[in-house]
Amino acid sequence: MEKIKMITPLVEMDGDEMTRILWKMIKDELICPYVDLKTEYYDLGLENRNATDDKVTIESAEAAKKYGVAVKCATITPNAARVKEYNLKEMWKSPNGTIRAILDGTVFRTPIVVKGIEPVVKCWKKPITIARHAYGDVYKSVEIKVPSAGKAELVFTDENGNETRELIHNFKGAGVLQGQHNLNSSIESFARSCFNYALDRKESLWFATKDTISKKYDHTFKDIFADIYENEYKEKFENSGIEYFYTLIDDAVARVMKSEGGFIWACKNYDGDVFSDMISSAFGSLAMMTSVLVSPSGIYEYEAAHGTVQRHYYKHLKGEETSTNSVATIFAWTGALRKRGELDNIPELVEFANKLEKAVIKTIEDGKMTKDLASITEFKNPVALNSLDFIKAIRETFDNLD
Repeated sequence: MEKIKMITPLVEMDGDEMTRILWKMIKDELICPYVDLKTEYYDLGLENRNATDDKVTIESAEAAKKYGVAVKCATITPNAARVKEYNLKEMWKSPNGTIRAILDGTVFRTPIVVKGIEPVVKCWKKPITIARHAYGDVYKSVEIKVPSAGKAELVFTDENGNETRELIHNFKGAGVLQGQHNLNSSIESFARSCFNYALDRKESLWFATKDTISKKYDHTFKDIFADIYENEYKEKFENSGIEYFYTLIDDAVARVMKSEGGFIWACKNYDGDVFSDMISSAFGSLAMMTSVLVSPSGIYEYEAAHGTVQRHYYKHLKGEETSTNSVATIFAWTGALRKRGELDNIPELVEFANKLEKAVIKTIEDGKMTKDLASITEFKNPVALNSLDFIKAIRETFDNLD
């Protein structure tokens, strides 16, 4: 069979640890045999980020702006232990955070629903999509360790030198400080991305913060969403038969747990990080969730929602067998290839991506899966495959699909 030709490259962002191993397996077994793959490659493995003083991360984000579509492997965000393990020059920031800030987009994460892997929350019948703001908050925060008693103030100095001050706390002893910020322009982009995505999917949109406590910071989010909805989207939503509503974050959690799903839940940056993990785990596995960053200018960056699977990587280094779920990473590739095919008008590439996703789901529904799914499936006597054999089983299914 002749390979599918590509016109424009994907931006390929390689990553770390076990997901890096899976990345190569997926390309070798599921993509390159069928697609004449064109990518502009960036190595975002921690060693290369350290060697380039993390410039490679910025370069990869700029390349995404140039080409419009990127696919990213999971990467390490180093802590103190990682600094020592990899002998890093410094504790480099989250690559995802850097890329999201440059692209100024919104991350949409949706569980991959498969028969036999039933949600822990029994009333959930449809996927719940988390829309996560991708700028600011704790990911761009500044922190200070307070060594002793003293006064902490929040100070803003405008362009003319005028100061606005708010007392944070009179410290009687040691403590810690954190300063967060956000931008109206980024919040506006977040809101429009969420409204547009809801219209595309014809699903209602929920938005939740804690404006009763954060009467300026969170309230600004609430007000911007409300203004944009009323002035730009209300009629479109009503005509589409969907709704937008705002509620407090604790109320949203209670509502979500009693819902049947089938909606989009918009969250601030850290809230979205936490609740996307909750949603994915409750639907079956962290490795069963798609993730796409969509910028206001129409740039798409696809990735897995989970981490680098460190524990499995150390087993792999010892030569021990692993059974690592590669589904979300495969769906990152299919999402990027589909979007590339749509933008470049290559229907064969779109169909390939759709067919590969069907093959993944059918393989699992046929009872062949990795150990994380085998331990929770309702199927009797599932076949638990190792990392490579699961990918090979998907290839066999793909080759036999009509």
